[in-house]
Amino acid sequence: MGIRERFLADEVIAYDPNPNALNQARAVGAADRVEAKLGPWVAELDLGILAAPVGALADLGRSVAAHASPDTLWTDVGSVKAPVVAALEPVLNHFVGGHPMAGSERAGVENAHSGLLQNATWVLTPTENTSKTDLERIRRLVEELGAYPLLLPPDLHDRLVARISHLPYLLAVALNLLVGDDPDRDTLIYLAAGGFRDLTRTASGSPVMSRDMVVTNKQALQEAAADLKEKLDSLLELLDNPDELLAVADRAKLIRDSIPVVKRGLLPVQFDLVVAVPDQPGELARITSALGEAGVNIKDIEVLNIRDEGGAIRLGFASREEKEAARRVLEKAGYRTR
Repeated sequence: MGIRERFLADEVIAYDPNPNALNQARAVGAADRVEAKLGPWVAELDLGILAAPVGALADLGRSVAAHASPDTLWTDVGSVKAPVVAALEPVLNHFVGGHPMAGSERAGVENAHSGLLQNATWVLTPTENTSKTDLERIRRLVEELGAYPLLLPPDLHDRLVARISHLPYLLAVALNLLVGDDPDRDTLIYLAAGGFRDLTRTASGSPVMSRDMVVTNKQALQEAAADLKEKLDSLLELLDNPDELLAVADRAKLIRDSIPVVKRGLLPVQFDLVVAVPDQPGELARITSALGEAGVNIKDIEVLNIRDEGGAIRLGFASREEKEAARRVLEKAGYRTR
């Protein structure tokens, strides 16, 4: 959706063996065209993005390789990198491993939105086999989608995400089971406030995707869990020493407060209009003047990206009717809109 809204591709093709997923992709504007089977269309791609549970990525890569052009650039969005990169580099000529650190517990394309990657960290995991040209092309794509590329070796990526993503998921599962198996379960659920819900939110995600994530990163996760157990045991010992416990809690607060807050708030999607804009002086003034003369009020403007050949802006309107009126005005003036 981000690629389409920013006019970064002439056509986006969605592949999924599940026809319901393809129908949803069309409904939310995630694709121009859909395919339920792999075939010659794969060779048309300039860029292929593999987005599937980690446990399915290797087989998916081998399947698309049978139809792929040797010139296509490939990446993935899997949350475990070392085994995925090792499996896909030999079968796809131009492959760069990737992991956008963004998402929510709500699964399915129907819960997607184009701003999900805005201001997110997007890890890229090149190896000694990665072409510098391929890496630069994927890095530029990440930046054009509003994210920040971070280059890490695959093994280091897996060790770090085990601690800040995979282990917290298992903790969320364990805490929910602790409540669910308690003889006073009903009362506990009634008492569960926002803090508990925030702490256990990730357990509401896709069980299949999360299972593949933690199983594939088993070794790094076990090491992280052992380190956490040591920390927890130390905290339990400090229950008899309130002053030391307070000092540790103060340090933990400083660490937590130093984590940057990333805001990804968007205007309601149904009232947004994205306009392709040539990179030349006066274009923004021309757009706003045309809408002003037509009596269409703009509530918000966001510059999505400006490249050598042009870019796009997002216009926000208070109603669907104003959005459609703006579309008619701007398309009559020669602009492309989405």
